[in-house]
Amino acid sequence: MFSLVLLMMALVAGLVLVALGLPGLWVMLGATLVYWLAVPAGSVGLVTLLVVSALVAVAEVVEFTVAGRYARQYGGSRRASWGAVLGGLVGAVVGVPVPVLGSMLGAFAGAFAGALVAEFTVPQERRGVPLTVAKGALVGRVVAAALKVGFGLAIVVWVAAAALVGRWSGTG
Repeated sequence: MFSLVLLMMALVAGLVLVALGLPGLWVMLGATLVYWLAVPAGSVGLVTLLVVSALVAVAEVVEFTVAGRYARQYGGSRRASWGAVLGGLVGAVVGVPVPVLGSMLGAFAGAFAGALVAEFTVPQERRGVPLTVAKGALVGRVVAAALKVGFGLAIVVWVAAAALVGRWSGTG
């Protein structure tokens, strides 16, 4: 029972980290792996571990591509799309000097700045309105953050259900 409580605490902590723009999905995956290895008969099962791994991978790809897609939807060039993706990644890593929320705010600012700068490098006859494109990248980054929290919730539900079913069936 203690191991199940620790697993749930790790999953909730991971979800909080995701909401703050930190690598919480990786914490959730790690907790699931440790639980699978540590609990006799691996009550969460290999399928759960594989599903969680796939969800984490998809969420990471979605997170960094949605901002670029929104930049394109707001009239931006491919260059602005890549600028939003790379700017969001750099911004998340570098962060903003704001306690707790710095990584998330850095990703938002980076996506905006990356799209803006990249769009200004496009020849004027093919260029969208740079501020509109950058706003699209920012909106996309916010949507991406919300989607990533959704992926985190799905992981919590999946792993919790698998662990509880394993407990109830007597396999864990």
